[in-house]
Amino acid sequence: MLINLFRTGNTDFLEVIMYILSVLLTIFLVLPLHECAHGFVAYKLGDDTAKRQGRLTLNPLAHIDYLGAALMLLIGFGWAKPVPVDSRYFKNPKVGMALTALAGPVSNLLAAIVASLIQSGFLAMINNSVIDYNEFVKYVLIFLQYLIVVNISLAVFNFIPVPPLDGSKILMAFLPDKAIFWIAQREQMISMGLFVIIMMGGFNGILSVVSNFFYSIISWITYLPFSWAY
Repeated sequence: MLINLFRTGNTDFLEVIMYILSVLLTIFLVLPLHECAHGFVAYKLGDDTAKRQGRLTLNPLAHIDYLGAALMLLIGFGWAKPVPVDSRYFKNPKVGMALTALAGPVSNLLAAIVASLIQSGFLAMINNSVIDYNEFVKYVLIFLQYLIVVNISLAVFNFIPVPPLDGSKILMAFLPDKAIFWIAQREQMISMGLFVIIMMGGFNGILSVVSNFFYSIISWITYLPFSWAY
């Protein structure tokens, strides 16, 4: 996404700074929450692997993957170090893995909802002349906008049902064992193919459509309380 900002030819330097700050906040706060959520759900379901390896923490240094962080800044999609999960500890391995995987994208959606609530509060106060719309408020809103978009995009990206993304583990809860075994044998090759497709922008169109859908719903829901209040 940073690349796209510079491609426009009419780059607002402060807007770029707001984007970078929103991504850095996501990298240092939300992605650790994303990975910790995986580990926490796994722990509650009986797998203490993440806890034993020190991954049940919000310390970003335990979770940051530098290539994934760099790609988040440049193209808007990235990743952290995957939390280790051992499905053998689950009473129902398929369901356990699906719930553990689901926790990550849900944490991104929750982060987007929190940011959207703050943004909606600002917009409601502006619309009702409680505060003035000035340069400071403008860039706060831009920062929140990017924070919402980045986290929705990460959630949608992780829902793609292709290894090693969370969506593949959710999908496996509904697949027969033969299909899961076939995917597991080819996971490395599939993951490399996914990386190439991402770098070529192959998912941009569908991800944009789905992300905009989630954005519209979240914006509508989070503005409702403020529309009633004023």
